[in-house]
Amino acid sequence: MQIRNSRVILIMWLVLAIELMPMMWMGCASTATRESPGEYLDDSTLTAKVKAAFVHDPVVKAFDVSVQTYKGAVQLSGFVNTVSEKNQAETVARGVRGVKSVTNSLIVKPK
Repeated sequence: MQIRNSRVILIMWLVLAIELMPMMWMGCASTATRESPGEYLDDSTLTAKVKAAFVHDPVVKAFDVSVQTYKGAVQLSGFVNTVSEKNQAETVARGVRGVKSVTNSLIVKPK
């Protein structure tokens, strides 16, 4: 009787583990509104590359521009002094390898 109960418990645990396995894998998958850990790391790298490109650019003031990346899409925000600085920031961001698109939400400060 003891062996039979042990087998039943073992089978129940195996069935439970098999049923839960897809849910464990989905915890690492991306959805339309959530990034996977790998995508998050890729986006963090892209953000750093765009910011570094701004530091090396003579027109764009890197500390005035905020950069956020989601699934390869870069969004620029903040305040800049001129329209040419706004346009240059977008050009520089588009030139970074791996950037899929750029949304330029920079605002030119009034004079």
